Amino acid sequence: MAVRGSVLDWVVKRRAWKRWRHLSRNVNSLDLKSLQQERSVARKLRYHLNEIIAAADNRLALPVIGSNAFEKPHGTDWSWRPNLWRRPLDVPGSSSALSNTALGEEVVLFHDCERSELTLRQIRNLREADLAPFGLRMDVFNFDGSFLSLVLDLPQGAVQDINRSHLVRLDTIVELEKPLEIFIRLNVKHGPNTEQLVRELPLHEEQLMVEFDLAYSKINEKRVERAWIDLIFENPQMSQVTIRDLTMSRRLRTEF
Repeated sequence: MAVRGSVLDWVVKRRAWKRWRHLSRNVNSLDLKSLQQERSVARKLRYHLNEIIAAADNRLALPVIGSNAFEKPHGTDWSWRPNLWRRPLDVPGSSSALSNTALGEEVVLFHDCERSELTLRQIRNLREADLAPFGLRMDVFNFDGSFLSLVLDLPQGAVQDINRSHLVRLDTIVELEKPLEIFIRLNVKHGPNTEQLVRELPLHEEQLMVEFDLAYSKINEKRVERAWIDLIFENPQMSQVTIRDLTMSRRLRTEF
């Protein structure tokens, strides 16, 4: 039945297309009464066609939901875009968000405010330049705490076969309502210890990227269990931060 319906639909569309093509080629030979009738039909048809084209252009211009496409450094052996930036969340946001509020399964908010005036919400990316289907917007109003961070748990693939020859890279696209500092901390748990490497996100540069060289760490390669990232926001009061994309990758350092 589906095949027959598809064939019948195709036949109807082809006949309609042939009719309008024929009419457009012979429009100057129509009498005025027929011309008036065809113009009325054409105007109604044009309205619906324009609606379809506009809606299709808008949807097709958006990043595809679930997309994991992004540029990766040469030699990458692991890469990842968290689900928050890939797929719609069941609960897309939280207002007056308390500490330890989760957004999806991978991102958790931490702060020490006595009274929370923070809002987190997932947004749909609409810009032509965006590769990630979704983004994360954080609004901070009055802030009476001493720290604010987003913690991002890395999947097991991030630490599988990891060693001190690896470079771990984070790329992001961030929009700020006002200047502030953002620090990225990589945490690697190995046995009873946790190695921490901190970099400041270079917000003044065109490409927002930080890289962690594990050669400068003291990780026990044989005992690595898990890893996570902290995004630490300094002086966030009365600000809006939009993280349009966030991706991570890992590659071996080039030896010369």
